[in-house]
Amino acid sequence: MPISRTVRAKLRWEAPAVALERWNPGILAVLPADETTINIYSTIGEYGDGAGMTPRIVSSILRKADGKAVNVNINSPGGDFFDGLAIHTLLSEYEGDVKVNILGMAASAASVVALAGDEIKIAEAGFFMIHNSWSIAIGNRHDMAEVAEMLEKFDTSMTNLYAKATGIDKKTIARMMDSESWIDGQEAIEQGFAHSLLGDEEVLVEDKPKAEYNAALKKIDVALAKAGMPRTERRDLIKELTSGTPSATKTTTTPSAGIDLSGALMGLLETIKPERITA
Repeated sequence: MPISRTVRAKLRWEAPAVALERWNPGILAVLPADETTINIYSTIGEYGDGAGMTPRIVSSILRKADGKAVNVNINSPGGDFFDGLAIHTLLSEYEGDVKVNILGMAASAASVVALAGDEIKIAEAGFFMIHNSWSIAIGNRHDMAEVAEMLEKFDTSMTNLYAKATGIDKKTIARMMDSESWIDGQEAIEQGFAHSLLGDEEVLVEDKPKAEYNAALKKIDVALAKAGMPRTERRDLIKELTSGTPSATKTTTTPSAGIDLSGALMGLLETIKPERITA
């Protein structure tokens, strides 16, 4: 699947806004992480903020696990296709058993990662989401034509992966991807995306105050994503908001509006911090 450096420079891989909107970051595994646990509770890929799961992190954990069985807990809206595919390969080639637990969602690139498990369990309220390759690109019409050709190859690659994992024929998988399919826990088992359901005792949903605070942050992230702000800039802004130390640079709604967006959002978040929220 060759891809020119020119085209790669014009592409930006992001978790789709629809997945970000439905993602609940407060859904976690009950058991704490150890040296044989890979927790994917954010996006797939490195965006400069240190939050995303990358092949380098996975490779490091697998080396330390040294052949022991590994648990991979997933609640992710997806992200970088290349990193998702690389993580899938690392897990597939690992000499030990790989158990995947889909706690919330395994969407987009995260669904590719999830299918690397020797055993795949999903919460009854969890979701797989599969769709055609999604990215943001810039360039002229020739660049766009090359990007479209490349994305078609990625779609074919994902179709083959999903079909091999589930036993569903490729034409049906392609139609499911075309329609952006959300597959719930029971459907995932029936269709071959997972093997069994997780027990309720294996899934933790954060307490209401913290969950509401995280939900507020997520809504801000989704709104900024829909407005076209790159993920690195969104993460920098949210980090600034939650730290309570705004930078000297102001983000404005328009160049002439003179509105301090970060200051306004910080004031909003201050009113909904967990310690201020009552159950």
